[in-house]
Amino acid sequence: MCWSATADLVAGTAVAGVGVACVARVRDPRDLPLAGLPLLLGAHQIVEALVWNAGGGSGAATVVWAVIALPVLAAGVPLAVWCAARPRARRRLALPLVIGAATAAALAHALVSGRVTAEIRGHTMGYSIGLSHTPLLIAGYLLATVGSLLLSGDRRLCVLGVLVAVGAAVCSALWRLEFVSTWCALAALCSVVLLGWVRARSRGAVPAA
Repeated sequence: MCWSATADLVAGTAVAGVGVACVARVRDPRDLPLAGLPLLLGAHQIVEALVWNAGGGSGAATVVWAVIALPVLAAGVPLAVWCAARPRARRRLALPLVIGAATAAALAHALVSGRVTAEIRGHTMGYSIGLSHTPLLIAGYLLATVGSLLLSGDRRLCVLGVLVAVGAAVCSALWRLEFVSTWCALAALCSVVLLGWVRARSRGAVPAA
């Protein structure tokens, strides 16, 4: 997240509040993984506030942040979308699901075998993980997360996918070294779109793409 520990803490608390509202409105258990995503993303931003307070480094908060940002989201987002999708959409969602699982496995291996460090760079936080085949992993990560939203067959989730994809492009262009941190923060703030999705699901009014 940009700016400071306070910004992360405030944003994380607000996004987690959206997550509570999402989960509280769920009627179908299949929607819970996706409805609970803002809770995870809000907690993620709060963890980064701890990284800020520690001055970066390679402590427990840094490791937890990286685990959530990388393997957990790479595998969790496409799985959550697959769970909530209508049966006819699940076949096409199998591809991002497989890509997400493979990408998550590679990222988890990198985290276990390497060392994650965080560094405060002005008003952003940069993370160093020492990944190999970085362009391939980034492509797999975005295909799994953004791709699953775009292929979901749900218009609100497609809108969320577009917002996150545009955010990824902007973050990459403006903050290349801090891409993961800034993109995750934007994705967390976009989670408010999921509240509209949950409300529509609870009313039984989910527009298909």
